[in-house]
Amino acid sequence: MTTTHEPLNFPFDDEYDRLNVPAQQAGLADGDPLVRVHLPYGGDGWLARRYEDVKVVLADPRFSRAVAFGKDIPRSTSFITDQPGILDMDPPDHTRLRKLTAKAFTARRVELLRPRTQEIIDGLLDGMVAAGPPTDLMSAFSWPLPITVICELLGVPVEDRVRFRVWTDKTLAITAFSPEDIFDARDRLREYIAGLIEERRNEPRDDLLTALVKARDEEDRLSELEMVQFGVGLLVAGHETTANQFGNFMYMLLTHPDELAKLRADPALVDSAVEEMMRYTPLGGVNSGFPRIALEDLDLGGVTVRAGEAVFVDVASANRDPRVFDNPDRLDVARQVNPHIGFGHGAHHCLGAQLARLELRMALTSVLHRFPDLAFAADEAEISWKQGRAVRGLEAMPVTWSEVRE
Repeated sequence: MTTTHEPLNFPFDDEYDRLNVPAQQAGLADGDPLVRVHLPYGGDGWLARRYEDVKVVLADPRFSRAVAFGKDIPRSTSFITDQPGILDMDPPDHTRLRKLTAKAFTARRVELLRPRTQEIIDGLLDGMVAAGPPTDLMSAFSWPLPITVICELLGVPVEDRVRFRVWTDKTLAITAFSPEDIFDARDRLREYIAGLIEERRNEPRDDLLTALVKARDEEDRLSELEMVQFGVGLLVAGHETTANQFGNFMYMLLTHPDELAKLRADPALVDSAVEEMMRYTPLGGVNSGFPRIALEDLDLGGVTVRAGEAVFVDVASANRDPRVFDNPDRLDVARQVNPHIGFGHGAHHCLGAQLARLELRMALTSVLHRFPDLAFAADEAEISWKQGRAVRGLEAMPVTWSEVRE
């Protein structure tokens, strides 16, 4: 089967319309299983939207991330990435690096972080109470929480957050900054992590950076460049996505008052609420920065994909596939059957998924308990959103309250 429609311009024009799914992503149950898309640079590719097709692209080794690296392939930015990270690798290299820190992110090990995570949460909420309303929930709580957690886990000084947050924001940009600014930010992040690694060589500590140094210097399990890139990746991914998603989740709840009331009435729903909002809330654009290249001619959803062609995945549409989810366009914090792929699938499934779940569950529980009447402190239409980034999120979320619980 082939498709005959004209390629859609991609990324989509309304990709950053708050947390709405772009109009071009609607109706995934109709028409061709795959759609042809035209990127601003590098030509055309395929877009997989159906749940099963997306899972195949993410897990089948015949779709390669490594082959996409450093090539003039279909992409949304003018520049070509200069140094590979773990997301640019295929097994066995990807597996080798992932194993170095996988034990630190198991459900059992993450659970040990619960007391300290609660301590951080309580301290931040106490600070909000002391300062009084209104406040920006993003700067007062959403950003400092995951930054503090990942910094303590990695061994990065929390007081450096102002510096690396700026670099991280630019590193994850698609069109928000110039290619020169993006490359400069990436270089600065590498230099910063490289400096911390050198400190660990001289003064080892009980943290993940020291573990990476040991794996490099004593066990020769990764190169110097891989070590630095892996450290950068852990720092960036360890706070950027969770911070943005917590803000997105709070926005989603405040704009769905019935679901918020349901969660307030039964806090035990927090686990299912987090999974549902991971399914329902489009965190990224459409992963337009992470194409996979077909290594051979193959059939995908009845469409022939040729060797060398780029395939993008639309996780937001996959997570609303009516073949898999009942009433997929409805937010239901009590949803029980929810095999979403919000944390990815296959070899590149999010390494820190369990840590993100812990932080999001604890953060939601604590914020909704401490501030039972939390509300927007500005008109919803006035709330500003980031544009031109790989990750959706709010610039700020002004909130207010009148009641505080201990």
